[in-house]
Amino acid sequence: MAPITVMVVDDSVVMRRLVSDVLASDPDIEVVGTAANGKVALAKIPLLNPDVVTLDVEMPVMNGLETLTALRALYPRLPVIMFSTLTERGASATLDALERGASDYVSKPASMGSIIASMDAVRSQLIPKIKALALRGGRAPDLARSPATAGTVAVTPFRGPAARIDVVAIGVSTGGPDALTAVISALPESFPVPIIIVQHMPPLFTALFAKRLDKKSSLTVSEAQAGDRLEAGTVLVAPGDFHLRLRKDKLGVVTQLDQGTPENYCRPAVDVLFRSAPESFGAGVLGVVLTGMGSDGAKGSARIVEAGGSVIVQDAATSVVWGMPGAVVGAGLASDVLPLGDIARAIQTRVARGRFSVGARAGARP
Repeated sequence: MAPITVMVVDDSVVMRRLVSDVLASDPDIEVVGTAANGKVALAKIPLLNPDVVTLDVEMPVMNGLETLTALRALYPRLPVIMFSTLTERGASATLDALERGASDYVSKPASMGSIIASMDAVRSQLIPKIKALALRGGRAPDLARSPATAGTVAVTPFRGPAARIDVVAIGVSTGGPDALTAVISALPESFPVPIIIVQHMPPLFTALFAKRLDKKSSLTVSEAQAGDRLEAGTVLVAPGDFHLRLRKDKLGVVTQLDQGTPENYCRPAVDVLFRSAPESFGAGVLGVVLTGMGSDGAKGSARIVEAGGSVIVQDAATSVVWGMPGAVVGAGLASDVLPLGDIARAIQTRVARGRFSVGARAGARP
């Protein structure tokens, strides 16, 4: 099968060479061209027809955001991976790029002091994302799909009446900011349970993203801090580089943060949150797995289901990458596989159904 073709756009000669050399080391990828700014890139794209474009945020003549806006108008389905710095300015620009249609992002090496270390850092982040995004377009060679993607989708039927739902736990990665904005902004201010989110993002990014999501939602959204108490109508986002766990005390449930070993190469990891939630809420956990690379969340979903809870996942058609939700479906753990636009309504229905069912039978808690 033909290799995945990539165009590298960066104003730094050093970065263009570094990224090109990293990608050339993989036999499944071919760098078909480079550009020093967005204007040159837009002129080259129709000539080179790349499968994926890597795009620097800060460039002269035509910067990454301007280029992305023009590119999306011309090539709405072309995967674009942004290169950003781990600074507040870089994080803000990257979130702007994701809102304008960038597919994903990678962080530039913090220092170019060690070329080998810089290449390893870029390689570990960039190559898996290129392959995952190319797979979305049917271009990636030798990448096994989840068993559920190639045939009948395995779904665990939802059978009511449901247990009362007391918390919604959401896991998401690639494509997550747009997906979370669609879901959280559609929930009403009166939503009766807390929501906890693990979005794969580095430090700085999660705090800025939580602030943006708060502005677009009627719910109160913030980056989680250690000891935050879970309350109805609030949304807590796990901070970058920290696992988030839940702990029950005499007054309710609070958050715990730690920098334990990364799981699925991630910190925060969805599996950590999903394992923790049933320890405090038992069967009262509704898990939601949205678009993302890899399989983070699948093992934790098993723990939620074992405890009597249920898991909703985003479908393949509306996912940027169907890795995480596909892994849950492939394991037979999903109670619903839904388009992104239907997920907020499904969450509301499930929460209301569980509370009504328990209330009708047990007189119940408000």
